[in-house]
Amino acid sequence: MKQTRLYFIDIVRAIAILMMLQGHFVDTLLDPQYRSDDYLAYRIWSYFRGITAPTFFTISGLIFTYLLIKAKQKGELNFRIKKGIIRGFMLIGIGYFLRIPLFQMFYGDVGTAWLAVDVLQCIGLSLIMIVLLYVITFKKTLVFSALLFILGIVIFITEPWYRNLEIHNVPIAIANYMTKTNKSVFTILPWFGYVAFGGFLATIFYRYLERNTFKKTIIIGLFITGFLLINYSTSFLYFINRITDIEVIKLSAGYNYLFKRLGDVFILFALFYTLEDYLKHSLILKIGQKTLSIYVIHFIIIYGSITGFGLNRLIGKTLQPWEAVFGALLFWLVVCVTALNYVKTNQFIYGKINRLFGKMKKDAPND
Repeated sequence: MKQTRLYFIDIVRAIAILMMLQGHFVDTLLDPQYRSDDYLAYRIWSYFRGITAPTFFTISGLIFTYLLIKAKQKGELNFRIKKGIIRGFMLIGIGYFLRIPLFQMFYGDVGTAWLAVDVLQCIGLSLIMIVLLYVITFKKTLVFSALLFILGIVIFITEPWYRNLEIHNVPIAIANYMTKTNKSVFTILPWFGYVAFGGFLATIFYRYLERNTFKKTIIIGLFITGFLLINYSTSFLYFINRITDIEVIKLSAGYNYLFKRLGDVFILFALFYTLEDYLKHSLILKIGQKTLSIYVIHFIIIYGSITGFGLNRLIGKTLQPWEAVFGALLFWLVVCVTALNYVKTNQFIYGKINRLFGKMKKDAPND
């Protein structure tokens, strides 16, 4: 039987988490005088850092949706739905926990800053939304696929409508998922758009993966689509605006970063799917399977979650470029070794859930 495991997913997750580690390290600690587009190295670093979040959200949508629709084929759909919802809430909970000022709680000075939404809350809510959309479409893969594709396009095109959205008279914990007014790092819009496109890709993999020519076809398709999105999506949006005279399309074309970044993600997917056989090293795959643990550890070290003392306070924005480079490499080493050998975030939390509810099967992932 043909091997259908998608190793490239773990490879992309590994690359994305390593990009995130160095991105957060350099951004938090590099001396401001070197943060200028006058420096070629900074421009290159800044561009590739901008690919990290779109990659994370898209690959999350791909792997989660792929496992969800595969579960129907295996007769495990109800379990996968339940597990997906629990994972979504788990990510939301961890996201908030990492921001809670534990020491300030003793003085009653908690504030509302910890309610800001970051990547984990946004991905967690996105996974729950994917499950709900799958159920709403009566678990029909074709309808589900079309809905995800349309949602992704609509979310990206209408970005000007909610770009500077302010929400009043709504609890801050809810408003933070829609507005950055209260210093949320990520909001569900437009980032769910990337998850939706990842989910759409998952339906393509699900339907055609076992065909002999699929890998070659999807790689070429991703490369071409990515190239077109990067170089021609803006002019295409202007063209659609001239035909339809819809103002929001013109506004979207005038600040078209979402479709361009999606193009970057597609090319990244195509590249690492092409190199899959050469990068299936156990270490890379393990890193890709431990992204949650790596994220938690890096957040504690850099931003001082739980302890209140992170590198952002101990060192601050003081590093020279060469110090930032070597520091980022050392940071990779410390975080990855710790995550791979000493921390099992998912296993620990799923174990607690198992004991609390006694319902989930004992098949927690390695992450």
